[in-house]
Amino acid sequence: MLAAEATYTTPGHILRSFRKPEIQYAIWLSLVSCAITTVLSLWVSVPIGYLMSRHKFPGKTLIDAILDIPIVLPPLVIGLCLLILFQLQVPQIEWLNELAGVKSVVRDINEVPGHDQLSTKTDESLEAHDSDSEEQLQADEDQPLVAQKPVVDEQLHVDEQLHADEERLAETQKSMEDKPVSVDQTQSIDELIRKITKVLFGRSIGVSYEIPSVILAQFMVACAFAVRTMRVTFDQIGPRYEQVALTLGCNRGQAFWRVVFPQAYRGLLAAATLAWARSLGEFGPILIFSGATRMKTEVLPTTVFLELTVGNIEGAVAASLIMVVSALIVLIIARMFGLTRGTAI
Repeated sequence: MLAAEATYTTPGHILRSFRKPEIQYAIWLSLVSCAITTVLSLWVSVPIGYLMSRHKFPGKTLIDAILDIPIVLPPLVIGLCLLILFQLQVPQIEWLNELAGVKSVVRDINEVPGHDQLSTKTDESLEAHDSDSEEQLQADEDQPLVAQKPVVDEQLHVDEQLHADEERLAETQKSMEDKPVSVDQTQSIDELIRKITKVLFGRSIGVSYEIPSVILAQFMVACAFAVRTMRVTFDQIGPRYEQVALTLGCNRGQAFWRVVFPQAYRGLLAAATLAWARSLGEFGPILIFSGATRMKTEVLPTTVFLELTVGNIEGAVAASLIMVVSALIVLIIARMFGLTRGTAI
């Protein structure tokens, strides 16, 4: 398969595909999102793997099975679960709505081009209008008085029209009071996050169909592999040295950082490489939860999908070759340093 894919196209076609801004953006987003996902996976997998390896507690078997669900669950189901999760309705927070509204108004005012010059021009136009009004008033005073047409009939017509409008308004208000209007006091989790980010950062940043959704979809699958790898690593490290450190005056945290963690560097490297490789090849959750939007949520797997749908085989092959080479490098590193650990100490 590797030979067939390598000989399918020429280097010139691959280089032309790499020059396309869509593929360059997909490479950049893939590298950045995979790096962030790897860091988050290690940050979560190290304490969970140590806990599952060293401690016994009620429900441990159930928790262990739950941690392995992303490994056996179809990727499309994971993306669907994430999409439903961030569409759950939660109560609205009034003070947060007010802060988000104030931030939005201030940002809109600041984004208006030349609003200072506009206000200056408005003041100048008002001054000119006042001077024109004074001149017109002076001209009217200089003219002789002329008998004006009585306006009694017109005033009566206006009064009748106002009275009819008031009656219709009163009837509308009465009907609205008799029929209560239901106001939705809920919002989705994604909308809540957008309001929080608007208050904190001045701009609305959502999760669904945005770049954070790509990282979250990759994390849900890659973290499960990292947790399993770190648990196996801690299982292979015997508890004897840790117990000796506890008897010499170290607490549990000091014994972990000074004795256990330095011995787990091979497993840590293996967990990082596996998490990075798994997040690089993630497609199903990203397609459901993030979409496949060009220059927005496009990563290498979605690039292969999009290029195939438009018939650009060279672009799809170029993106897939990057993933193949990355997978080979990751597997070599994992087997050299992480997956051939040996027996327990």
